[in-house]
Amino acid sequence: MGKDTLMAAAQDRRPALHVVRRVVTRAPEAGGEPCEPVTEAEFARRLADGAFALHWRAHGLSYGIPAAIDVWLAEGRDVLFNGSRAVLAEAMARYPDLRVLHVTACVGTLAERLAARGRESAAQIAARLARAEYALPAGLSVTEIPNDGPLDAAVDALLAALQPERV
Repeated sequence: MGKDTLMAAAQDRRPALHVVRRVVTRAPEAGGEPCEPVTEAEFARRLADGAFALHWRAHGLSYGIPAAIDVWLAEGRDVLFNGSRAVLAEAMARYPDLRVLHVTACVGTLAERLAARGRESAAQIAARLARAEYALPAGLSVTEIPNDGPLDAAVDALLAALQPERV
């Protein structure tokens, strides 16, 4: 159960939560998280057209968060997306009220989940695990969400982090 499973379960419990589908340059038959698969050429065209609020490259792929999130945020909706540490500073500048839900799991759990996907070699998994320890940029509002135990516990923590602070 990874981040996408956690996000889907949170949306099941709270249907008004808007979970964003990333646009990814991954072939549809490659499987993986729910995303909108596109070719590199289509991604480049959308990027040039301003279709992404945020975008980055990782693991040999291009990822984009649709600019439509600006509309949803303007409507006052909670918007949840699976992003990258590489764009956190940019995201914070663009969205000053950004709250980071840092979903964590121990290295053993992460290794098992990555291997089960079957999309990466052992060397690629080792490289990803080494990057998992990188620090987040300073100045962010961050809530840690442990994702090693039961799914319900992680969903509880995620939804609690989205609740407005009480004075």
